[in-house]
Amino acid sequence: MAQRVIEIDPITRLEGHGKISIFLDPAGDVDRAIFQVPELRGFEQFCVGRPAEEMPQITPRICGVCPSAHHLASTKALDDLYGVEPPAAAKRIRELFYSTFMVEDHFLHFFFLGGPDFVMGPKAPAAERNILGVIGKVGMQVAGRLIGLRKRCRAVMELIAGKPIHPVCGLPGGVAKALTEEDRVTVAAAAGAAVEFAQFALKVFDDVVLGNKAYVDLVVGDIYQHRTYYMGLVDGRGRVNFYDGQVRVVDPAGKLFCQFSPRDYTKHIAEHVEPWTYVKFCYLREKGWKGMVDGPESGVYRAAPLARLNAADGMATPLAQAAYEKMYEVLGGKPAHHTLAFHWARLIEALYAAERMQELARAPELTSPKVRELPTKTPAEGVGIVEAPRGTLIHHYRTDARGVLTGVNLIVATQNNAAAICMSIEKAAKALIKRGEVNEGLLNMVEMAFRAYDPCLACATHSFPGTAPLRLDIIDSDGRLRRTIGRQ
Repeated sequence: MAQRVIEIDPITRLEGHGKISIFLDPAGDVDRAIFQVPELRGFEQFCVGRPAEEMPQITPRICGVCPSAHHLASTKALDDLYGVEPPAAAKRIRELFYSTFMVEDHFLHFFFLGGPDFVMGPKAPAAERNILGVIGKVGMQVAGRLIGLRKRCRAVMELIAGKPIHPVCGLPGGVAKALTEEDRVTVAAAAGAAVEFAQFALKVFDDVVLGNKAYVDLVVGDIYQHRTYYMGLVDGRGRVNFYDGQVRVVDPAGKLFCQFSPRDYTKHIAEHVEPWTYVKFCYLREKGWKGMVDGPESGVYRAAPLARLNAADGMATPLAQAAYEKMYEVLGGKPAHHTLAFHWARLIEALYAAERMQELARAPELTSPKVRELPTKTPAEGVGIVEAPRGTLIHHYRTDARGVLTGVNLIVATQNNAAAICMSIEKAAKALIKRGEVNEGLLNMVEMAFRAYDPCLACATHSFPGTAPLRLDIIDSDGRLRRTIGRQ
C-alpha cells in the first residue's frame, strides 16, 4: 500500500490560515502529522525605518482579533524605550481597557471558536459545530446575553481607547485622555454584567462538559496531554496578571524554573526556524532546542490560559480563585498537563478579568486628570510585555537617537505555543486514526488539538531579514523525497 496523505485545508475556527497534513504508513496508521502555516506578514521588517511612536498604531493591524494586546505591548515598549513611568491613573486606565478586552476575547473564543466542539459534541455534524449550533442548544436568550455583553465591553473599550478594534489611547508615558466620573459609572455597570455572565459561562462548562463523562474522559485522557514547561506573567505576590509583572516559568513538575523582567527575555527565550512553515518556534534557551518533544529535558514550553494558571500561585480576585481551586481539584492537582483544559482555564481568566474591571472601576485615582508623563530621555532600546489571550506577547524595539526604528522583534503568543501545537496535532492524529479509517468527526478531533491554544497565525508569521524563504518538497506516492525546490 502506497503512503496516503490526508490534508485538512484550510483548518477552521481560528485567526489566520493554516493546514494540517497527515501522512499514513502502509498499514494505514499515522506516520507523521504536520501543522503548516503558509501565510507571511513580515511586520518586523517593514516597521524598520519608521518613528517608534507610530508602533502602537501600526502593530494592532497585525491582528483583527487581538489588536488591543499589540497596542498595549507596543505602548509599554515605548515607556521603556523613553525611560518614562506613567502616572497611576494612566496605569489603571490601561489595565481597565485591557481587562475589558480579555473578557470580550475569551468569550469570543469559547462560544464561537472552541466551545462548539463541547457544546455540540466533537463528532457532531460540521453544519452544527458553530455559533448557530451553540445558540440552538443553549437558547436565544443566552445568545442575546452574550452579544449584549460583547457590545457593552466594546463600548467601554471605545470610551477609553477611541476605537474598540484598533485602539489609539496608548502614548509613551501614559494615555491620550482622562476618564470622568460618568465614565466610571458606565464601566462599573459593564463590569457587573461581565462578572455575572462569567459565572454563568462557568456553569455552562460545569453542566455541559463536567456533567458529561465522555467529555471529562477526553479532557483528562492521554490523547490531549503533554508534560511541558509553562510561562506567564505574575504580580508581586505570584498571582496571574495580564498587564504587568515578571515572567515566570515552571517546569513540568510545577517547580520554579526561572523568573525574569521584560528586559531579560533574550536570556531565557530563543527562536528556532523550520523550512516548512513561516512560524518561528520558541524554546527555553537554557534547555536548548531538542525538537518537538515534551518532558523536563525539552526546551518546549506553553503559554496561554492554562499555562498562566500553572505558572502562578493563584488568582488575584476571590471568585476566580475559587474557580481556580476547583479546576485543579478536578484535574488532580498542579500543574495540569491537559491541553483541552485550556478552555476551562480561559473561562476562569474571563471571570478574573471581569472582577478586575470592577476593582479598577472603584480605584480612586481612575479619574485623575494626570494621565501622562512626557518622555525626555534619548531613546535606544525598549521592551514591553503583556499577556495576550493566547499567551505571553513581547515587543522589543531598537532605535537611533532620533527614535527611528533600527530593529524590531515581536514574539507573539502563538510562537510560544507553536512547537506544542505541532506536538498536540501529531499526538492526536496518531491516537485517533488507525488502519486508514478516517472520517470528518475524527479529523475535527485532530483540529481540536490546536483550537485549545486559540492560535493567531496572522500574528505568528515571520521571516529572516530581507527574505521570504520557501521550500517545496516533492514526495512520491511511497513517501520518498524526490526533489526539493527552494528559495532562501
